[in-house]
Amino acid sequence: MTVSGAELTAHLERCGFDFFAGVPCSLIEDVIAALEAHPRLPYVAVPREDVAVGMAAGAWFAGRRPAVLMQNSGLGTSLNALASLSLMYGFPALLVVTWRGYRGKDAPEHILTGEISPRLLELLRIPYRTLAADTIDTDLAWVVETMEAAMQPVALLVPPGIVETGQAAHGHGASHPAQAGTRPPANLPAGLVPRLSRLDAIAATRKALGHEPAIHANGYMCRESFSLGDRPENFYMIGSMGLASAIGLGLSLMDSRTPTVVLDGDGNLLMNLGIMPLVGALRPSRFVHVVFDNEVYGSTGSQRTITAETRLDRMADAAGYRTVTAVTDADAITQAVRQALDSDGPHFVLAKVTAEEASVPRIPYTPHQLRDRFRAIMQG
Repeated sequence: MTVSGAELTAHLERCGFDFFAGVPCSLIEDVIAALEAHPRLPYVAVPREDVAVGMAAGAWFAGRRPAVLMQNSGLGTSLNALASLSLMYGFPALLVVTWRGYRGKDAPEHILTGEISPRLLELLRIPYRTLAADTIDTDLAWVVETMEAAMQPVALLVPPGIVETGQAAHGHGASHPAQAGTRPPANLPAGLVPRLSRLDAIAATRKALGHEPAIHANGYMCRESFSLGDRPENFYMIGSMGLASAIGLGLSLMDSRTPTVVLDGDGNLLMNLGIMPLVGALRPSRFVHVVFDNEVYGSTGSQRTITAETRLDRMADAAGYRTVTAVTDADAITQAVRQALDSDGPHFVLAKVTAEEASVPRIPYTPHQLRDRFRAIMQG
């Protein structure tokens, strides 16, 4: 017994799932086709599975019930995102995981992953069921009850032959916003000489903020911002390096009432460069991406990154951000962020800063406290 992609999508919608992101797999190609053509349900095709996990967290902050679609190979790609974001903070989401290598029958590259997929979920302590076409209603009812009660992701393993394939044509529905025309390259400075510490640059950025939500990349950046004065609109990341921009993008796409600000670092952004063309393609109009570039991995001993040789602002310009600015002094940072908050984006602000790090204490909140107070602000 099989189920069509359209039927499974309808089941998911009836269960309240209203945000989808993932990386394609042929086992659910008809589900993806149904989502692409759907007039209401947003589906975002992401460059990596961990990006989808981060975007699902942002969409949940906006009040959505998210689902992440991935091949079981994506469990490996998203391992850190699941462990140090979804599970540590407690973000409910459905993981639709296709089971390549099921019972040892597949191409060689899928056999080992197919064998260990259930054990990977067990090691992560993620509850799961194996989807069957004749138990979809009870399987999805269990998913919703379990993920909401436990406040964590729950998985459905989808073996071959459960979902029909090759029946649906791919469309362009709610997941593909209209694209803006091409624009001339940004007028960026030839060289950037840092003048400020990151602490001072963060202070200059915060000077421009009112009550906008601000997703903080992990590391000393969170602690430095907290030392300048806590605000409930701040979401401080403890782990999940590289995913601040994905969380911010998910939030911005699903809640455009106010600008979403991402305070990022060069090391964090280098771990997730695929987010830049994704932002450029989706063009969230209230997305402000501020990157403090000190050319080092500060939290691990100030080892060099590659941003002395590779300019992140030029990459953002090529990726398609509506505006790109590179700044080095406090007034210019404040002005650039204010202008970004007051106009349609997406915007990218690169603040070149020194490698100096302030001596600041740890943030005294638990991950659950950080999650709950930020969602309360977003829902308020």
